Amino acid sequence: MSMSRDFKDFIAKGNVLDLAVAVVIGVAFGKIVTALVEGIIMPLVGMAVPGGDWRAMLAGPFKVGSVLGATVDFICVALVVFLVFVKGFGSLKKKEEPVMIDTKTCPGCLETIPKAATRCKHCTQQV
Repeated sequence: MSMSRDFKDFIAKGNVLDLAVAVVIGVAFGKIVTALVEGIIMPLVGMAVPGGDWRAMLAGPFKVGSVLGATVDFICVALVVFLVFVKGFGSLKKKEEPVMIDTKTCPGCLETIPKAATRCKHCTQQV
């Protein structure tokens, strides 16, 4: 019984649910980015590279074109994720100014307390 209760508590934690939601949203976003890369970006790269199907390029027995294609795909996906999440959502976050509070030291317990305090919150001594 204890193991099932522990598992239920583990699943009900907020961070597990948040992780599950993030994975689902990440998969959906990945499909959008993959469609963007395959439908728009890679045809543009194919037009810029002479010879057409550059993903089929071979160097002896090595499939150099597929490695280059996977590398270009990764760079495109990383660029889109960077632009959307780091730059896009980063600019939406409100930058908070640090609040400067004048402080003093409690003579009883030597903890730092606000200068306007009349009683220490740690040792409750009158200051």
